[in-house]
Amino acid sequence: MDFSLPEEYVMLKDMVRKFTEREIMPLETTVIEREASRGLTDTPVLPPEEEKKLLEKTKELGLWGIEVPEEYGGQGLGHLAKCLVVEELNRSIVPFTLPPDAPNLNYLVECCSQDQRERYLLPYVNAKKTSALAMTEPNAGSDASNISLRADRRGDKWVLNGTKIFISFGPKADFFITIAVNDRNKGKKGGFTAFLVDRGTPGFTIGRNIPSIGEMQTYELIYDNVELDDRQVLGEVGQAFVPLQNRFGVRRMELAARCLGMADRLIQLMILQANIRHTFGKPLADRQAIQWWITDSTMELNAARLMTYHACWKADQGIKDLRLEAAMVKVYATEMLTRVADRAIQIHGGLGLSKEMPIEYIYRLVRILRIVEGPSEIHRWLVARELLKKNKGYDLFEM
Repeated sequence: MDFSLPEEYVMLKDMVRKFTEREIMPLETTVIEREASRGLTDTPVLPPEEEKKLLEKTKELGLWGIEVPEEYGGQGLGHLAKCLVVEELNRSIVPFTLPPDAPNLNYLVECCSQDQRERYLLPYVNAKKTSALAMTEPNAGSDASNISLRADRRGDKWVLNGTKIFISFGPKADFFITIAVNDRNKGKKGGFTAFLVDRGTPGFTIGRNIPSIGEMQTYELIYDNVELDDRQVLGEVGQAFVPLQNRFGVRRMELAARCLGMADRLIQLMILQANIRHTFGKPLADRQAIQWWITDSTMELNAARLMTYHACWKADQGIKDLRLEAAMVKVYATEMLTRVADRAIQIHGGLGLSKEMPIEYIYRLVRILRIVEGPSEIHRWLVARELLKKNKGYDLFEM
């Protein structure tokens, strides 16, 4: 078994690390200040002009479309390559994402018709359009079967009525992949359909901003007799759940990769602080408690890294059903980062609590990651349900 990364992946990882340290980390003070001062507004923590500069530089470096299939003009390097890039970018707290956003890309590649590929997929992969997933509702979060936004057939049109909530990228998205119920009696097996809803469609409104912890900004979406024709149905009518689950799997692996990058940064800060900070005549590095915190953090990071890389590798082998892998890495990586961030604050003391460093920012951010894309409790239940149903344990090498 070869656990080494291909040489081109190592070079890619190194290039992105240098780019992150040179171009992105210097913006951290700006991000911290803007997040602290914006109050209840939805002012972006990364100034749009700075985001534009970063996008231009990453395009010049050839970092766009890493996982986009070559037939659509991308590099076709796959999930593992994108994971490595996401990990390196997230050694910084600056919320910068390379186009296109991977989860919705996979949904569109899997489900778009030829017409939709021209109108949505190709502009999306070329960063000419942005998207958002609209699924969560006031009474439907982790249990998507409770979705109540209706899609009623009236003549040759679909008419959508209802509300979505906690939707990211509201004002920035050009179109929304909207999950609606078309037949309540059929439930997940034929009762839910995905629609492509353009911003500006009559009856569709981006409502209030919902201020939340940290940098996260979410919005309410209102669908009031939104009329759509069949060209806006994404995939097959009633069959939204399988591609939706596949989409969730990609997002959860990406969130795990984000945690790897942040944990790596925190461990480096812990090591530096342990070597330069002295208490009672000795460096912190001589204290056994500090040594164990750094050791435990490093062991947990490496375990999470192997789990995440393995899940991405399986996705690159063409395996679609990664519910177990995605659930496990989502739980383990987010909870690993929670522990590492807590130790990093403890080692730094008052400095760790201050906005002079990115530690407290990460501490708040990871609390978000343990909720979005499904809380840890739901994922643990999912894994247990699948293992008990199969009446056997998880086989790492089972394809």
